[in-house]
Amino acid sequence: MFGSLGLPELLVILLIVIIIFGANKLPQLGKGIGQGLKNFKEAVKGDETPGEKPKN
Repeated sequence: MFGSLGLPELLVILLIVIIIFGANKLPQLGKGIGQGLKNFKEAVKGDETPGEKPKN
């Protein structure tokens, strides 16, 4: 489904995002998405540090 997105489609999506959020909010939006992905990856890995045995 998403494999058929080309450059023109991506440019239209980017233009719509800029219109909705404004150019000044894009860095904050990207930072928020990045932090969300980082938190998600940490949650998937678990709370254990390497070498730590699970508590039973």
